[in-house]
Amino acid sequence: MSTHCNRIEDVSLLSRREALRRAGAGFGMVALGGLLNEESLGNPGTGVLPQLPARAKRIIWLFMGGGVSHVDSFDPKPILQKYHREKIPMKLPSHLRDGSDKVLASPFKFQQYGQAGLPVSELFPHMAKHADKLCVLRSMYCDSIDHTGATLQTFCGAVSLPRPGIGNWLLYGLGTENQNLPGYVVMGPDQQSGTATYSPRFLPTWTSGTRVNWDYKPNATAHNALPNLRNAGNLTVDEQRAQLALLKKLNGAYAADRAQTDPLSARTQSYELAFRMQAAAPEAFDITGETEVTKKMYGLDEGHSQSFGYRCLLARRLAERGVRFIQVQCGKGDGLDWDQHGELEKGHRKNAAATDKPVGALLADLEARGLLDDTLVVWGGEFGRTPTSQGTDGREHHPHGYTLCLAGAGVRGGHIYGSTDEFGWNAAEKRMHIHDFHATLLHLMGIDHEKLTYRYSGRDFRLTDVHGNVAHEIIA
Repeated sequence: MSTHCNRIEDVSLLSRREALRRAGAGFGMVALGGLLNEESLGNPGTGVLPQLPARAKRIIWLFMGGGVSHVDSFDPKPILQKYHREKIPMKLPSHLRDGSDKVLASPFKFQQYGQAGLPVSELFPHMAKHADKLCVLRSMYCDSIDHTGATLQTFCGAVSLPRPGIGNWLLYGLGTENQNLPGYVVMGPDQQSGTATYSPRFLPTWTSGTRVNWDYKPNATAHNALPNLRNAGNLTVDEQRAQLALLKKLNGAYAADRAQTDPLSARTQSYELAFRMQAAAPEAFDITGETEVTKKMYGLDEGHSQSFGYRCLLARRLAERGVRFIQVQCGKGDGLDWDQHGELEKGHRKNAAATDKPVGALLADLEARGLLDDTLVVWGGEFGRTPTSQGTDGREHHPHGYTLCLAGAGVRGGHIYGSTDEFGWNAAEKRMHIHDFHATLLHLMGIDHEKLTYRYSGRDFRLTDVHGNVAHEIIA
């Protein structure tokens, strides 16, 4: 160790890259460097205290990439059957991309469930069992008809501007409950917006989401999710601590004369977090200890639901261990894309079969373990689908009125909030823009959305920009 310490006394004469290269060569930082990707820069766990009584401690966001059809899932419109294949008797926006105005009736049957008689499509029999836990928001609307813009707004509040997402904001405001795991974990294929939904942008780099592998493998261990958990040089704990101390000294010397060193500081923190994760992550991501009953409940015994079921099971395990924000995605990357411009019935049946059972299992598992009381579960896509047809059997993108579902952590179960018009085209009663949705989520997490701000480029930014109203009616 003394040789290396002598070597860094003149670190100011070395470039940062060269100094780090020499340190890495001496102590083998390959494993720690690969454990967290370049964008996932650790989490010191700092944060402001909640400004309001918090109903939720964490969020699990089940993102149905591509856009689930609201009129085929949780917002039945019987009138569509009456006008099936006829011109819809209402004035439509002039900017329709395909110009379709012919009504397409839902091919799926609806049934009422729970004490409140919540209507749920036959596509979701497992979610339907939890009808009395679901808060169905039928009056959502956003500002983009394209996947990328709508997905960005769903998470980040802005259609095109580079802004941090809600997971980044929550980590910045609240920190994490577990210092040995990332506070923000992303599982599933990236959407058309790429990494933008979990990039910290101008927030501190340690608020970034950490993306882990999500492909299911039988008897999967933590090394399937995080392949660089083992240190490459088989170093002892003391040797790794010495290694981290050396890097901290190198980075500190470099940063001493520089004002803007957040990426460097965050990178140092990521190495420290990766070191701690070598002990904590194997236990968190190793599902081999789960019972066969639990694995079967999540659909791991069925090929079509294995992959999403694995993600949902990991989400429960991460929630148990205090991860603040867990983003579980499906989309084109895993063949579960809800973007049915054609063959709506075939595509929605396939996607529902792959995701419904795992979602139902997650809700049941969280409740059984007492986690649903302080875990907020979000389900839905970036927009809905048109009540009119695209081609003969598809639906176009639809941001004007659609559905999201919530469960757990202080929301009213068995409750329907808002509505669309009789055809399901426009959000009508209690309209909820995505800014209102974000304001409500932050409120449930104990944060006043108007006070969670960050000074950047001469102005104070917030997730909801200058908008957003909390929907107090959905809070139990």
